[in-house]
Amino acid sequence: MTFSDAELDRYARHLVLHEVGGAGQAALKAARVVVIGAGGIGSPVLQYLAAGGVGTLVVIDDDSVDASNLQRQTLFGDVDISRAKVAAAADAVARINPFVRVEPVAARIDGANAAELLAGADVVVDGCDNFITRLVVADAALTARVPLVSAAVGRFEGQLGVFRGWEAGRPCYRCFVGDDPARADTSCADQGVLGALTGVIGSMAALEAMRAIVGFGEDPAGKVLIADLLAFRFRTLTLPKDPGCRCAG
Repeated sequence: MTFSDAELDRYARHLVLHEVGGAGQAALKAARVVVIGAGGIGSPVLQYLAAGGVGTLVVIDDDSVDASNLQRQTLFGDVDISRAKVAAAADAVARINPFVRVEPVAARIDGANAAELLAGADVVVDGCDNFITRLVVADAALTARVPLVSAAVGRFEGQLGVFRGWEAGRPCYRCFVGDDPARADTSCADQGVLGALTGVIGSMAALEAMRAIVGFGEDPAGKVLIADLLAFRFRTLTLPKDPGCRCAG
């Protein structure tokens, strides 16, 4: 895969990294990443994946921009209020990097369309705020054998995990959270969230998506990072594969 002079200038700081280099940047350019949710987590995910040169970004969200989003959803401004988030996100990505292709999907991902929407993905990044949707996405990613980067935030806390449950000894998302789709969702509107926290967790989710594509550093699959920003503390938990889970056969 070749790069134009403009792309070489744009990605120069990646190209000089031994762990990325030309081969890694080419892998990013060839990659297709599906991002579930263009909100607080999705905003920095899209910003950094676009800036980093991921070739195709599929953005799935059925919501529109509200004034209350602007405190943390940094892709948007006042002019975007009432617009479909995926349309506003596509415009923002185009401003960040014209070499990136965006496929906006103004729909809610569910059991009926998940397999189609994730088809061809190299990585799935889930930053949605609905537990049932998270299980749908996780199951579809497991079936398709696509690495899942799952990120969540609430108040001052965040969590981030990478799941490849089809691999021996690696847990899937259900090994982590269980099978109960009836659990109550607690939204940011109910409990609040510090805006900058979504930037921290979303940026780290973008980094893990890039790691999954390029393959630099240590493999984080099977671990969950827990961030407590009130206490200025990060913890990493190692998750076992649940022998009773569907991913264990």
